[in-house]
Amino acid sequence: MKKFCCVLLALLPLTAMAYPIDVKKDLNGMKIDYQTYDTDNDIGSIQVANYGDVDASCKVVFINGPEAPRTRKIDVPAGKHKNATAKFTRSIIKLRIELTCTPK
Repeated sequence: MKKFCCVLLALLPLTAMAYPIDVKKDLNGMKIDYQTYDTDNDIGSIQVANYGDVDASCKVVFINGPEAPRTRKIDVPAGKHKNATAKFTRSIIKLRIELTCTPK
């Protein structure tokens, strides 16, 4: 019984769940792709990749419930990728990201 309890306690960190991330995108016809990450329980990030021939200027808004939204502006050169990260004061339950990109 003690061995069973030890194994159960050892597997406890594996049951940690990530928070859901919803992305609302407005790409204006550009060849932009993104990947979201739940970096920590109060940090969210997004990687924006530009597969087009034109440089992109992107605005990323991170929204976590009642807290003030965090806005990040990034310039993504053609054929490259950039990261945007936001830290909140509370733990994230559900993260909403608004991604808007325009050609430069």
